[in-house]
Amino acid sequence: MHTHRHSHRESSLHREKRAEEKRQTLSANLSKAVFFGTFGLLMFGPAAFGAVEPWSIFCVEAGALLLTLCWFAKQWLDNELEVRSNPLFPPMGVFAALVAVQLVFRGSAYPHDTWSQALLYCAYAMLCFLSSQTLLRTAQARQLAWMFCVYGFIVAALALLQGIAPNGKLYWVREPRLGGWIYGSYVNHNHYAGLMELLVPIPLVLALTRLADRKERIVAAMAAAIMVGTIFLSGSRGGILAIFFEMVLLGVVLLRQKKTTRIAVGVGGFAVVLIGLLVWLGGKELTTRLTSISTEAHSEISGGTRLSIDRDTLHMFRQRPLLGWGLGTFPVVYPQFRTFYTNFFVNQAHNDYLQLLAETGVLGFATMVWFVIVLYRKALSKIGNWMSDVGGAVTLACMLGFSGILVHSFFDFNLEIPANAALFYVMCTVAAAPPLRHRSQKRKPTPAPAPQEQPVIPATEVV
Repeated sequence: MHTHRHSHRESSLHREKRAEEKRQTLSANLSKAVFFGTFGLLMFGPAAFGAVEPWSIFCVEAGALLLTLCWFAKQWLDNELEVRSNPLFPPMGVFAALVAVQLVFRGSAYPHDTWSQALLYCAYAMLCFLSSQTLLRTAQARQLAWMFCVYGFIVAALALLQGIAPNGKLYWVREPRLGGWIYGSYVNHNHYAGLMELLVPIPLVLALTRLADRKERIVAAMAAAIMVGTIFLSGSRGGILAIFFEMVLLGVVLLRQKKTTRIAVGVGGFAVVLIGLLVWLGGKELTTRLTSISTEAHSEISGGTRLSIDRDTLHMFRQRPLLGWGLGTFPVVYPQFRTFYTNFFVNQAHNDYLQLLAETGVLGFATMVWFVIVLYRKALSKIGNWMSDVGGAVTLACMLGFSGILVHSFFDFNLEIPANAALFYVMCTVAAAPPLRHRSQKRKPTPAPAPQEQPVIPATEVV
């Protein structure tokens, strides 16, 4: 009877151990799926023509929701709810509350569009949340950096090939419904430039750090040069200005930290040589594009028209200065304020700041200012040792990328393109997140103390 109970207990313990091992394995697999799924979804957006069509928007929103559910499932398996905070979550929460007020109290001129845009922003928020919960270690950051280097190079190489042999279609197959100035996988060349502004700093910073060997740094520098070259060849003036700003900002960081003046001069020389080479390769068309401001070309809204749109958008803001007309309602409301004639359908303000002001009012704009102040304060505090620290290098690359977009947003609407906006917000979240953890070193097992010899008791003394 005793033997039977003992074997039953061992069998029960064995089953519990196997169940625990299965639970840990499933939890680890879910963690990997959420991590790679989150950043894979960010790569899906640009490949899906910027994720501007209903099917691709649904994929982004459904994918973000599914990944969030997987994260909660992992927490349930681990019997805990561990949430990593981020200083950007409070301004994000306040902005969500403002949009909720627009919907609940009928402050939106067209609630359907506000609701649709709110769902998209919920997807952005879920991706930001997941990135902050899964990107925890320097080894993960290093892996992601190389993934995005390869990804950016492939996207730029395809754009170059398409520029050499264009046929007016996306990927040589898909013809856009409303036309446009196609470059790469984007109908609008300005939005392709916005994508490259976010991706270029990753290989560029990697090439300047001591985190890779010499061959890897050369490969990263070549990838960065090709990606920068496509920005110029795309003909996006806002993109060219933004990449210049990123280069200047990188030079300022190098000079202020007194790392290597030689590297700063080298970056400047690289930019000058690249510009001269591209002007030579691009020929008269590229030179004309860079020097013109008010001429319309390739079915694009001219600089003068953009200024008129800016003035009209300010008139929109004056009508509803506190909470605006409602998130996502600009295309519906703008026609009644338009003061010029055009054959184009003006669906965006071509200035992300003014559009935010018109759609969400002073309160929404103030929340954006709060977001940006917190973002730069946290990011600047982490880049002190970026040349030898993975976390600092990742933060600097993200800071350069979202800084370029913030400059470009004065002239275009990259933050209204889901693929670019999702990548932008995730980069902001990563830059403001707490420092990454280094791989913990395993402690050497301490040898067990040698067993002490017990005194031998003579048999005569044993009772």
